[in-house]
Amino acid sequence: MSTLRDLVKDRRVYSIEAEKTVLEAARFMMEHNIGALPVLRNSELIGIFSERDIMNRVVAVGRQPAYTAVSEVMTPNPRAVKLDETVEECLFIMEEFGFRHLPIVEGKELKGLVSLRDVVMRHAAELDRQTRRAS
Repeated sequence: MSTLRDLVKDRRVYSIEAEKTVLEAARFMMEHNIGALPVLRNSELIGIFSERDIMNRVVAVGRQPAYTAVSEVMTPNPRAVKLDETVEECLFIMEEFGFRHLPIVEGKELKGLVSLRDVVMRHAAELDRQTRRAS
């Protein structure tokens, strides 16, 4: 069984500081082609900020992205998983709770972020390998 350590071992870890503005976060996300960011304060994970947060908590309610702090509109206290969590367990957590992104931590240190797409693609590849072995 594949773990998150295998999935994110060669990836850069992206995050944003809580006091940054939504506009800064949106530009950073666009620049790096990512849909969500772990939010940090004093190097500790305190939230997650996604494209959905931009739409629902900023644009739809008429807030100004240049004057709204990420900490005001993020999803606080996100469920996080450890590096040694299996892909299958992450898929279960995401399905059970309706999450699209899960921060990955080791102790209090952020190690990455895994998306539903990442997990589904890895799970499908594992199923394909098992099917080929069984044939």
